[in-house]
Amino acid sequence: MRFVIVTGMSGGGKSTAMKMLEDAGFYCADNMPVSLIEKFMELLAMPDNGIRKVALGLDVRADQSFEEVPRLIARLRDTYSFEILFLEASDNVLLKRYKETRRIHPLSTDGDLMSGIRRERILLGSIRTEADYVIDTTNLLTRELKAELDKIFVNDRAYNSLMVNVMSFGFKYGIPQDADLVFDVRFLPNPFYIEGLKQKTGLDREVQDYVMGFDEAHVFLDKLVDMLSFLIPNYINEGKYQLVIAIGCTGGQHRSVTLAGELYNRLKDKGDYGLTLRHRDTK
Repeated sequence: MRFVIVTGMSGGGKSTAMKMLEDAGFYCADNMPVSLIEKFMELLAMPDNGIRKVALGLDVRADQSFEEVPRLIARLRDTYSFEILFLEASDNVLLKRYKETRRIHPLSTDGDLMSGIRRERILLGSIRTEADYVIDTTNLLTRELKAELDKIFVNDRAYNSLMVNVMSFGFKYGIPQDADLVFDVRFLPNPFYIEGLKQKTGLDREVQDYVMGFDEAHVFLDKLVDMLSFLIPNYINEGKYQLVIAIGCTGGQHRSVTLAGELYNRLKDKGDYGLTLRHRDTK
């Protein structure tokens, strides 16, 4: 039997993940009181129960004894085989999600959302350390989260919990605040000044052909992929969960969009890490 404990930051995507696992054939039980978890697992371990895949959702709203969960997990590890999936997002994104939904954070009794988020992050710290999979949903679309869950729980692929986010942007609008690596491709000729290309973007074939028509673009990509081939495995070994690679040009319309797309295509089959592509400033 495959048993998965699904937990993480409130607003990180746990409920969405539970629905996806249910669609994938998992029997899902959500918000079970901590005091009942051990008995639940004992019942599931009985022979011929007919259940082969189980997902148990846990969060700080389950009851008031969530502090017991780390000790419970350590105790259960001695008897049962299970995996822990931890979903999280950046503080700013969690704050935005709560404001958009107008929900009350379970630990912000005084109405201070950020204080509740920080308290929860501290409370869940030891469980995050124990997790088999950590998925950062800061930059993930729903379909991209599903793709990552399918890799792990449907296709049984080897999985490293690093999410690589390739992003194009325009320097005139500012460097992305969450960028880990920033590359400036303004050394390439600008399609903005070419008749017929100004109103197009790097999503259009004509712009892509123009940008990639320069040898410098290919040399840049070759060197960047070579560097990332060295960096990414080392980031994984050091336990990094998110890497944002930002590629910028003047307006974020042509050169950066083209090269971000090309980089994504070169990286997508190179490893068992998650990979997403964003164009922050395309019109």
